[in-house]
Amino acid sequence: QVQLVESGGGSVQAGGSLRLSCRYTYAGFSLGSLAWFRQAPGKEEREGVAAMNMVGTGAYADSVKGRFTISKDNAKNTVFLQMNSLKPEDTAMYYCAADRAARVGYGSSLSPRLYTYWGQGTQVTVSS
Repeated sequence: QVQLVESGGGSVQAGGSLRLSCRYTYAGFSLGSLAWFRQAPGKEEREGVAAMNMVGTGAYADSVKGRFTISKDNAKNTVFLQMNSLKPEDTAMYYCAADRAARVGYGSSLSPRLYTYWGQGTQVTVSS
């Protein structure tokens, strides 16, 4: 069983920052990778934003490179998404995801189809 609980969403003006958190719990096996996705209003598919293996560096969508950073605190079983220089087009529901396999470095790590476990989401709204 894996549970993912996001927090930290909210409303911010363009140019501002937010830090999303996702606390993950699991039992009976190890996790291989963690990721953040988002789904904008009216969009059918979730867009991969950032991903990381449990050991290693992150991978990022081109649209957020240089602005967003994924990191984790192993002691707290929490993965973060630091979002700087936010733009109105970053407005979306943000989801935390996890999988037992390491996804970064093995093709497209930002495809939602690769991740088995999902949180409920946290809303981010960026106004101009």
